[in-house]
Amino acid sequence: MGELSNFLNVMPGLLPVIVILLIVMASIRILREYERGVIFTLGRFYKVKGPGLIIVIPIIQQMERVDLRTRVFDVPPQDVISRDNVSVTVNAVVYYRVIDPEKAIIQVENYNQATSELAQTTLRSVVGQHELDQMLAEREKLNADVQTILDSQTDAWGIKVSNVELKHIDLDAQMIRAIAKQAEAERLRRAKIIDAEGEKQAAERLVEAGEKLSRHPESMQLRYLGTLANIAGEKSSTIIFPLPMDLLNLVRERAAET
Repeated sequence: MGELSNFLNVMPGLLPVIVILLIVMASIRILREYERGVIFTLGRFYKVKGPGLIIVIPIIQQMERVDLRTRVFDVPPQDVISRDNVSVTVNAVVYYRVIDPEKAIIQVENYNQATSELAQTTLRSVVGQHELDQMLAEREKLNADVQTILDSQTDAWGIKVSNVELKHIDLDAQMIRAIAKQAEAERLRRAKIIDAEGEKQAAERLVEAGEKLSRHPESMQLRYLGTLANIAGEKSSTIIFPLPMDLLNLVRERAAET
């Protein structure tokens, strides 16, 4: 009973100390290197503090934590009609981070949700301005366009959109078959053009060769001999001897004289 009475006698003297300790403990905040604290005093913005140990006056001041690390989120698949009236489904991934904690807390209610919703609408808008061939062939340009628009619109929120990457551009089965047929037709067209170009070049070479041989009749005789050598080398029981052109010319001249 004596110890209890002594404790009760000392308790009133310790009560202020305990209250002060509780207030100090409640006012201490520790922020990591990648965190910042947006401080409000009686509802008005005061300053941005951190990282490290900071003091927040209970009741009078409030603090909102902001993470400065780069965040990433997937943009849900979006149904888009391209400029050439092709229905596609696209999705993307967005990388962003907070560069101004004050704006991120004061200018927008939930900057994460706001950035996500804006990314969806921007993706549909940008992709819908391009034709299907451009979507498939110029993906890097689409990424840059979406990133530039997002970055400019989220600047007022203190957000920096560092990168946007289109992940998938999906088509329905009917469109895939149509593209395959188009690609096959394009390959056939190119093959025909190459074949025709080869025929044209071969004809030009033959004309050049004929002109050269006509200027040098002895070359024609050598050509005859080479042809005979090729025929003789083959396993054939029939050999055709070409009639020299100068002999035919002589026969025609004699026939004309008579």
